[in-house]
Order: sequence, then C-alpha cells, then structure tokens
Amino acid sequence: MRIALIHALRHSPAATEAAFAEAWPEARLMNLLDDSLSADLARDGRLTPAMTERFLTLARYAAGTGADAILFTCSAFGPCIEVCARALAPLPVLKPNEAAIEEAVAAGGRVGLLATFPGTLASMPAEFPPGTDVVPRLAEGALAALDAGDAEAHDRLAAEAAQGLRGCDAILLGQFSLARAAPRIAQATGCRVVTTPDSAVRKLRRLLAA
Repeated sequence: MRIALIHALRHSPAATEAAFAEAWPEARLMNLLDDSLSADLARDGRLTPAMTERFLTLARYAAGTGADAILFTCSAFGPCIEVCARALAPLPVLKPNEAAIEEAVAAGGRVGLLATFPGTLASMPAEFPPGTDVVPRLAEGALAALDAGDAEAHDRLAAEAAQGLRGCDAILLGQFSLARAAPRIAQATGCRVVTTPDSAVRKLRRLLAA
C-alpha cells in the first residue's frame, strides 16, 4: 500500500514515519510538506478559501501519484481536509485527529487536548462528538523550542503544561510532533495518553485491510 502523508509542520514527518515503522512497516510512504501553511494560518488567524485550494492542490497531486490513501498530519486545518475528502472520494482521506478522537472519547467523557500550535485549539474541539468535555491546554513555547532544535525543552514544556490536565480520562496530543513527548506526559500526569500518529496508522491499516 502506498500512503501519501501531507504535512504543514516540518516536525511532523519524523513522528509519522516512526508510527508507521512501529505499527505498519510494510506501508510505502511518500511525504509532501508545505510549512508555509502553518505560518500563514498563524499570521491570518483563520482558515481562508485560498488555504483550502492549496490543500486541494496537494491532495490531488498525492492522488495522482497512485496513493492508496492520504493522511493529513496538520490538525489545525480540519475544514480544509474535509473538502479534500469529499473531492477525492472514495479514496480514503484521513484527518490527523479523527482516529485519536475516537480512541480518546472511548476512554471516557472528559478529554484533555494538549497542543503546541494555537490554531489547533481553535479548530479541533469542534471535531469531538457533542457532549464531550474537552479541556484545551496550550504548551506555551514548546513548538518554538522544537523549531530551535531543543527537543528536550519541547518535551519538558509539554509535560509541564499537561499537568493541568490531570483528572481527565485521556489526554490527546494534538500535534504529530508531540508524540515524542508521550511517555514523559504520561509519567507527569498518570493519565492515558493518545497520540495522533499512532492512532491514525492503526485506523488506516484497518480501513485498507477491509
């Protein structure tokens, strides 16, 4: 199976590839990266029709390479990805969060949502089923630390922020790049931690085996 991975943060490919290596090493991967998308969203503060068109361009290119499925890894762009899924149906097109949301909600009704990118906290809560108690939390400075090459500071800041989510039934890590900090977050909180790349790989494998 050939899986196209489309990223809007330059830290996402490594986390995604690690999840595939662990759970589905036979999959053939291709990566498309446009990190100006996240920069433009941070600048504009909202999703725009132009961003949706850029997502469609990337998705159509990926489909044209013969991909059996597309996995987006950029959690702040849910509405753009939904447009791509409708345009490319019946090709499986997964949002980065949908499998993780399913797993986190199954753990209980109160879900902590930890993110390092503010746009994720603006768009992602609406993707949860009605009635879910979503507790958002931003790990201030963690993404900047990762951008600067300080992975240890990223993980530390994420774990410190996650301590405010103790008491949740599960903590969902809203960025693929946050998956690297999952063990530290679990240790700091005592909560079940759900990562987006691992959940997405499991769901994709199930879909394509059906």
